[in-house]
Formats: sequence, C-alpha cells, structure tokens
Amino acid sequence: MDKNQSLHAYIKDELLDRIKSEKYKKGEQIPTELELCEEFNVSRTTVRTALNQLTLEGYLERHQGKGTYVADQKVSQTLSHTFKKYKDQVAVQGKKAEITLVTINVIPANELLLNKLEVELNDPIQRIERVRKVDGEPTQFEIAYIPWTVAPGITKEHAETSLYGAFKDVFGVHIAKTTEQMEITLADERTCAHLKCQPDSPCFYIETIAENEKGEKVEYSRSYFRGDKTNFVIERFYPQD
Repeated sequence: MDKNQSLHAYIKDELLDRIKSEKYKKGEQIPTELELCEEFNVSRTTVRTALNQLTLEGYLERHQGKGTYVADQKVSQTLSHTFKKYKDQVAVQGKKAEITLVTINVIPANELLLNKLEVELNDPIQRIERVRKVDGEPTQFEIAYIPWTVAPGITKEHAETSLYGAFKDVFGVHIAKTTEQMEITLADERTCAHLKCQPDSPCFYIETIAENEKGEKVEYSRSYFRGDKTNFVIERFYPQD
C-alpha cells in the first residue's frame, strides 16, 4: 500500500482493479460489507467509505436491502489525436512544462495487467509514477506500466523527457495507436499528495493503452488531472458528401 494512501483508498483501488479486470462483472453483486471487512481486516466505516466513493464515481450501484452491484459501463467518447509532445503543447500557451519522476520499479504482472497488456502472470513490468507540472504547479499524476520485454531498463532521463520519445529513439518501438477512456473521479490521499489539491477534489481520470504497428500492447497508464487546472480540446473532422 502506498504510504500516502489511507485504508479506504487502498480498498477502493483494489475493488476498482477487480471491476476493471472483470473479476467482478457488470451487473454482478459484489461481496457484502461484512465480507469485505473480514477480507481486508478493517472496520465497516472504512469499507463503506470506499464503496460510497466507487458508487459516486459510477462503478457501483447500491440497492437498498439487496446489496451492491457492478454498474453498467460508462458511455465512451473518442478524443482527437495530436503529434505534439506535452512540453510543446504547453509551450505554445506561453507556459513552462516539467515532468518529475516519483518512482520507477519492476513489479510482477497481476491479473489486471494480464488483461490490459496481454502479458503472462508474474512477467516483469516497469511501473513508473510521474508528476507533470506547468509553471511549477502540479497538474497531472500518472502511473504507467510497461513490459520489460518492450523497453528494458527505462531510466530517470527517459521518464522525465518523453517515454514515447524513448520508445522510438532508444528501443525502436513505434506507437501506432492509443486508446483512451476519460472519466471524472475524486482525488484520494495519494492523488492529493502528488497534485497538491484538497481531498475529494474533482479530477479528470484517463486510462490509456498504447499499441505498436502490429497491434501489440506496449503500455498501460492511469492519469489523474486536476479538474481546476486542466481542460481538453476535442476536434472532429467531417468528410464532405
């Protein structure tokens, strides 16, 4: 458990992983509060806080007298693409961008990463936490997962410059496609610690899966953007009849 996470935030993350890996499937009833209390060895108040947040964020539905169920999937929207790097996008707005590495380590692939990256259980995965800042103020906290076989030995310099640039220039990996899902979430203790915002502040949450030209998944990331500091532009092009 992250040192900046509370128990309810940890339980929330664990339950969210189970939902996203479809261990808990859409429409399925999840374990009762009492069962979760026993599993995580925590109080009912702690479990209830985690469930309330997941309900507020649209992952769970709570039915009085019947239990808690996995909610239906949210409606997906496609964001337009851009070839500009993060620092370049910020620079044209007259601001200075900075990327700071928080941690980088190698972890064994779990069930969630099996689903997201098409790897085998316990395969080595590089887990990279970074914070992006604009004019010295944090705006984005990102956790990226990259299989060791894709880009072995990612360094601090790679992480603080451009991961995708390192993919291309250092490891010979071409990012041909990214698939992104955007949601609204509330900042927990860990996110607040990195983004310097108040607990339960609204944040944009984006999950990204990057693929190479062969359709192989080379990166899975989770990013949290301060809602009071970030907006997104979506461009759509319509062909003439």
